[in-house]
Amino acid sequence: MEIDFLPEKWQQKAKDEGFEEATHIQEKVFSKLNQKESLVGVAPTGTGKTLAYLWPTLLNVEPKQGNQLLVLTPSQELGVQVSNVARNWALDLGLQVQSLIGGANKKRQIEKLKAKPEVLVGTPGRLVELIKEKKVKAAYIQTVILDEADQLLQKEALGFMQSIIKSVPNTSQYAFFSATGTNALPEIKQLFQQELPVIDVTKEDNHLQQVDHYYLVYPARRTVDVLRRLGHVTDFQGLVFFNEVQDLGSAVEKLQYHHLPVASLASDQDKQARKQALENFRQQELVELLTTDVASRGLDIADLYYVVNTEVPNSKESYLHRAGRIGRMGKAGAVITIVQENTLPELKKIAKNLELSLQEIYLYEGELTTQEPEAPKAPKKKAKPKKNKETQKKKPKKAKKKQKQKNKGAPKNKTSSARH
Repeated sequence: MEIDFLPEKWQQKAKDEGFEEATHIQEKVFSKLNQKESLVGVAPTGTGKTLAYLWPTLLNVEPKQGNQLLVLTPSQELGVQVSNVARNWALDLGLQVQSLIGGANKKRQIEKLKAKPEVLVGTPGRLVELIKEKKVKAAYIQTVILDEADQLLQKEALGFMQSIIKSVPNTSQYAFFSATGTNALPEIKQLFQQELPVIDVTKEDNHLQQVDHYYLVYPARRTVDVLRRLGHVTDFQGLVFFNEVQDLGSAVEKLQYHHLPVASLASDQDKQARKQALENFRQQELVELLTTDVASRGLDIADLYYVVNTEVPNSKESYLHRAGRIGRMGKAGAVITIVQENTLPELKKIAKNLELSLQEIYLYEGELTTQEPEAPKAPKKKAKPKKNKETQKKKPKKAKKKQKQKNKGAPKNKTSSARH
């Protein structure tokens, strides 16, 4: 698909940045969003959803007319990433983009809002604060985008979203995007009292076909050991997922004790620490970045090949979003899930639901291989030399009297005695 729907000023820019053709989701939602229609966009991770909603909506924003386009993200990292992408394309349109994420300096954000940026990208909690303080002119917002909509509409964030929706005009355009966006349809219907059209290209644009899915059988108590061994595999660099943040913290300490270049990215860290860890990983200064599902949504790490699950994810959605950190825009990648005999059936169930092909992989002699290693052969027992009857010395006979004295008081039935 040619990107001929883009304005001329963006045509060359798209080619310079390696966009030879549009993805299915980009092509299918462009005209609808550009005509200010509300919709739900569903597409696999790594298929260009950010540009799918930014291209058409940025073109509707008027320079020097204050806050008009609002993009909401569930995490700080995704907020920063979307802000950077938006700035890149907004520059040619003479538009300002302001990041309003939690954990960042609020006073600095308020100061920058005085310049009346047309495009705002933020996390729900911080947006609600700034709207209540009347620092964000919500009454002027014309378009609201929810990136990773199903996560933004979960119980813990739903209150913030309801507050934001009440603050913007009833006539505003809404767009909901996610790889698992259909999960949020009941919440979307409840918020708007109507069903929005759904553009789902999952079957047409399934990038996970380019990703291999493996399982590695290893004892749960030796998870740190297998991560240490993976860290020494040639050219290995992986995003390592834990289900629980407390397990992550313990593993990082142990791996660093073994002088392995690793770091953590967790929700209980401050913004600067998270930013530095992600930057070091992107610069390939780390072999492993240990994290939870906080990093499973939307993060784009160029040329990342491995994702490692230290245990079976809690849901197929979690597996899908974690796997989406690799194989982006059709590139190859591999997901390795560490399992035990009792957890392997759970993984197989997820793979079946997602229509994925699973294969066992082995960590052998410092390398990953799909070839089952040969079991080490048991050492041969040395044959006992045959005794020569002629040279064999006869054992002296024990005196019967002494033998009787020696056995005096011993149990008569040894077998019976041993059982009791």
